[in-house]
Amino acid sequence: MPHQNRFYDITSDTATEPTDDMFELMKDASKGDDVFGEDTSVNALEAHVAKLLGQESALFCVSGCMTNQLGLRVLLTQPPHSVLLDARSHIFNYECGGLAYHSQASASPVVPQNGHHLTVQDISSNLITDTLCSPVTKVVALENTLNGSIMPLDEIKRIREFTLSHGLKMHLDGARLWNASQETGIPLHEYGQYFDTISVCLSKGVGAPIGSILAGSRQDIIRARHLRKLMGGGWRQAGLLAAAAHHCIDTVVPTMKQTHQLTRRLAAGLQDLGMELTYPCETNMIFLNTAPAGITVDALAAALKQHNIIMSKDPGYEARLVLHYQIPEHVVDVFINVASELVKKRKLDATPIENVKATGAVYPSSSNQ
Repeated sequence: MPHQNRFYDITSDTATEPTDDMFELMKDASKGDDVFGEDTSVNALEAHVAKLLGQESALFCVSGCMTNQLGLRVLLTQPPHSVLLDARSHIFNYECGGLAYHSQASASPVVPQNGHHLTVQDISSNLITDTLCSPVTKVVALENTLNGSIMPLDEIKRIREFTLSHGLKMHLDGARLWNASQETGIPLHEYGQYFDTISVCLSKGVGAPIGSILAGSRQDIIRARHLRKLMGGGWRQAGLLAAAAHHCIDTVVPTMKQTHQLTRRLAAGLQDLGMELTYPCETNMIFLNTAPAGITVDALAAALKQHNIIMSKDPGYEARLVLHYQIPEHVVDVFINVASELVKKRKLDATPIENVKATGAVYPSSSNQ
């Protein structure tokens, strides 16, 4: 499915665009009412994703923020309570405080000691148990991938064993779990078996126009469906969106490993020019520090725009680049060539290079999805 626009947007994998074959499928999609469970295209998508994740049931929603918040809400019962999660996680940083608003719950953000992913030691060291003055931990929420990094399945299993022994529930923000599964070859259901609720996004690298899925037990999804209506998330003829998403799962997801290889090629090319990576490049994301090469992100973005490549802007030296299936190989070649020319010009400039240490911000600039 070719890119439909003359610009190539690598600010995020949310930049994927609907294609002609998706629009054709939409014409034949069910036109039932999903609020009443009468849209067969939606029902088919939900059943398909639930099976992929090894869960009993699933719910099609408008966004990953909604599926994360619903997933947590059904696992949390009576405050005071808290959710233990990665300090860099989307739920903690980029969902408008939804945990407090929807679930009256506190967040317990934890910085992984290994700098890569939470471990069972991180969990046990930061668990809030029965105390008079603190909200007790009731749920552990993990994110996979996070910063494009893959959380090891063995560690997830150890955390699950620990949480079960302490009577805790587990939620997964698996917005890009598809990427982790494709890169490792580990089926989705092997990840899914360790969680009570799972959110997976359909509109990022999967390439669907809109949507996210929450999967879990039959009873939890019945409850989530009720809460979705409360949040204003019930939708009527959603079948056309479900049909496009179903198609993308079948056709785009299997190509993700090729995107990862292309991303690593871009990362290696930029490192060869003297730039640094803030995090390892494991899937489709590059967290780039341009300071060692002496060029700002704004300068790089401006030069790339002349070649119809769009990346996030920042007056400093840090940027997040995200590739997806609509980015062809020649874009990587052009990117490296443009960056190379900027580096060559910078070396002729007598102005001292300002060496700026990367902050490790999860989403540099305004790229927050």
